Amino acid sequence: MSHQEKQITDRIEALTQQLNHHSRQYYVLDDPEIPDAEYDRLFRELQQLEQDHPELKTIDSPTQRVGGEALAAFTQVTHRIPMLSLGNVFSEQELLDFYKRVRDRLKTEDEIEFTAEPKLDGLAISLLYEKGVLLQAATRGDGSVGENVTENARTIRNIPLHLSGNNIPDVLEVRGEVFMSKAVFEKLNQQARDKGEKTFVNPRNAAAGSLRQLDSKIAASRQLSMYCYAVGVVEGFELPATHSEILQQLGEWGLPLCHEVEVVQAASGCQSYYEKIGKLREQLAYDIDGVVYKVNSLSLQQQLGFVARAPRWATAHKFPAQEEITQVNAIEFQVGRTGAITPVARLEPVFVGGVTVSNATLHNMDEIRRKDVRVGDQVIIRRAGDVIPEVASVVFANRPAGSVEVELPRVCPVCGSDVVQEKDEAVARCSGGLYCHAQRKEGIKHFASRRAMDIDGLGDKLVEQLVDADLIDHIDDLYLLKDKTQSIAAMERMGQKSVDNLIDSLEKSKATTLPRFIFALGIREVGEVTAASLANHFGDIRPLMQANEAELINIADVGPVVASRVVNFFSQAHNLEVIDRLLSAGIHWPAIEKKAESELPLSGLSFVVTGTLSGMGRNDAKQLLIDKGAKVTGSVSKKTSYLVVGENPGSKAAKAEELGVEILDEEAFLLLIKD
Repeated sequence: MSHQEKQITDRIEALTQQLNHHSRQYYVLDDPEIPDAEYDRLFRELQQLEQDHPELKTIDSPTQRVGGEALAAFTQVTHRIPMLSLGNVFSEQELLDFYKRVRDRLKTEDEIEFTAEPKLDGLAISLLYEKGVLLQAATRGDGSVGENVTENARTIRNIPLHLSGNNIPDVLEVRGEVFMSKAVFEKLNQQARDKGEKTFVNPRNAAAGSLRQLDSKIAASRQLSMYCYAVGVVEGFELPATHSEILQQLGEWGLPLCHEVEVVQAASGCQSYYEKIGKLREQLAYDIDGVVYKVNSLSLQQQLGFVARAPRWATAHKFPAQEEITQVNAIEFQVGRTGAITPVARLEPVFVGGVTVSNATLHNMDEIRRKDVRVGDQVIIRRAGDVIPEVASVVFANRPAGSVEVELPRVCPVCGSDVVQEKDEAVARCSGGLYCHAQRKEGIKHFASRRAMDIDGLGDKLVEQLVDADLIDHIDDLYLLKDKTQSIAAMERMGQKSVDNLIDSLEKSKATTLPRFIFALGIREVGEVTAASLANHFGDIRPLMQANEAELINIADVGPVVASRVVNFFSQAHNLEVIDRLLSAGIHWPAIEKKAESELPLSGLSFVVTGTLSGMGRNDAKQLLIDKGAKVTGSVSKKTSYLVVGENPGSKAAKAEELGVEILDEEAFLLLIKD
């Protein structure tokens, strides 16, 4: 070997050792020592050296993690020691029965020590190392014969391609569970939804499907993980005396372990562990479906032996099932407080996740179409922790003949107003904002807010009380409360003085401005600036109510989406009836002299107001600007013309200076308005 060849060989070995070390720090110990960019640099250097000198590439090279050529099919692997299944217990009494059987068979009254560990919800795998190098990975299969998934296992970042540490066995078969973390699962499903592709039902299915990909590049992209929990064949090394010490030894060789493993005493210790992990379950980064107890002593394990295809010295204590199959009896549409139409599956009641479930969310029509859920279908229901139960997937093999696709209702099931769905939105909505009972609380709160009708004393809590007491049906009923003062005075935290103040505020609110009234109606996307533009253009509410989209689009601050929503809102007869009743109740505003946009002194300028102004409130300052044609936004950008600052302006002033936006103090602002 020439000097240059030796240098290259030495460099490849050094890079391999460094990358293996840093992979373990990052993926196994969660304690990275170098930034990702430095790892990538070392990785690319090794890739280039192996590309230039392919004869020096080894099977345990870190570059083997990216995946290779797709396989035509998996070959079979016969396990030298069968991968057995576990018995199950489902209650504390069944756990006590298991513990009694263990002690009876051992003929002892002594307390037995166990290792307790989470039961990972993934796919069992066997890893075979020879002289510390990963040679083979196989699925459990039927326990005797599995599938060779070596190429895919190499892509799993926390599986070491070469063991580290001392006293490495000549042969080591280690067993564990391949799984997909909850975060990766959510990311994978979101990507599928974005592409209109089929989503995975749960992380376990996603992990199993990913590990059994014939194309290892796909497996590599799925970001799987693995934890070890046992050993099979071991040659050239004497195992420690307990299972917990074996796990510790595996960790010293660089193999990934679950951090939640504990040594416990007797059945009481097992039950306490079960309850503890049950409380932590939702916080764990991965899915589990129970815990596993194993007699810690290997000599006691040997005495206990096996029954059928399961060890007598171990059992799984299962959590209540999080997934079950049931039937969809009906699909109904609910209306949320913002008008969102949500489909809900009415189910044949089923016990899942520790509770009886009879309803499950279907989210929106896009979700129904993607999963193709129909009335009469058998479906898999998933419930995790306190999450609302959802329909995970349909059992298409059991679909009844003659089933029909679900259609979005054309009118709101609560108020009968039109249901509208924008092209770029997944959520459909009821357009009867002023009239719909499902939306009335939020609509009334917005109507009464300071920047809208400014009804002093009518806070959110009082609105809730008035609606719950059936004293308000729609927003126009606010102006009929003067006839219900005794009922109001009888409510919690209300007295005659409070009632008198409320009635007085309602009376004062009748004298408003057209921009405020338009904003108070709660039309989607119509904020204060747009309301002012509409008021200035039309001069009164009636012309606005009759406007078409073509006319609206030509107004400042009104685009196609806003124009569509304005027209939809005023096309609903129920909304028009409520507006007529509001006007009949005495709401009025001074006449507006319509001006062309160019006539407004601050037209085309964009302002941001921040800090505390001594002479007026921020909202008053914003209204002054809007009245003069300015656009008022909440954040500073390159498009901002001026930043108005009071005391304690915060970070917006620094942002304005950075972008070169002119800053006005309160004196300069008032001078600008006056001029």
